[in-house]
Amino acid sequence: MSQLVWLRETVLGVALGARAREVLNAGAAPVAGVDGPALAAHLKRAVNQFKALAMDAGGTRVAYDRLRTDPAYQAFRTELTPQLQRFDPATLPDRATRLAFWINLYNALVIDAVIAFGVKSSVADELAGLSFFQAAAYLIGGQRCSLNDIEHGILRANRGHPFIPGPQFAVGDPRLAWIIDPPDYRIHFALNCASRSCPPIGVYSAEQIDDQLELALRSFVDADVTIDPERGEIHLSRIFDWYREDFGGPNGIVQLLRRALPDDERRAWLWQAQRGRLVYRPYDWSLNIAEQN
Repeated sequence: MSQLVWLRETVLGVALGARAREVLNAGAAPVAGVDGPALAAHLKRAVNQFKALAMDAGGTRVAYDRLRTDPAYQAFRTELTPQLQRFDPATLPDRATRLAFWINLYNALVIDAVIAFGVKSSVADELAGLSFFQAAAYLIGGQRCSLNDIEHGILRANRGHPFIPGPQFAVGDPRLAWIIDPPDYRIHFALNCASRSCPPIGVYSAEQIDDQLELALRSFVDADVTIDPERGEIHLSRIFDWYREDFGGPNGIVQLLRRALPDDERRAWLWQAQRGRLVYRPYDWSLNIAEQN
């Protein structure tokens, strides 16, 4: 299995070229003696600032050009992200703090990478998105950590990319000490990949993480799922297809919908129907850029 991981990384490295080794927080001098909970709090505050400065009320659209020149974003780049270089995520005190930290970091890194790479129309323009999600990375605790590493290695407990065989981290990888196991499938409704079909961007805290993830799940399902009773079809996001094993397969998805949908006709139909065919919508990878005034 380690050979498979090595082969995958080699192929992606060739495809990415120099970007396979680059990180977005390499410009400033690293900071010593980083306090984990304090850094998590600073990160949460930064994402809150991003929302206030450059996002719509629902957290679905981002004014990247406005954020690019704002002092708060510049401080994030020059003062906060360099701290990650010598930060050991294993020092975060508990699961709740780790979950909130990695979700906030993922969403912040996506925004940072869209700005740094000059993405104009879609993060999926190159190699069906693999280029962006592998190239967008920070140096964390001396280890390069990409969006793929955060999502599939850490938050999904090293289950690996749904389109690429093998785990995200090979045996002996130091980043294995950072994984959150067992994973929480609700993270799929908290991570935003700068695309219009993504869940909204939220700001997560250790104190409220369970309630926030539950709200993210229920809000996404309520807004997304439709039922065609005549055809016996359940129409839902492609996210459920890509990560169907995280949700327990088709039966697990139906059980999740029965639990998460509000008490309306959709939920009633799901409880009454003997079976329903899952129909996954095409994913809109268009950049979630805010309309310019």
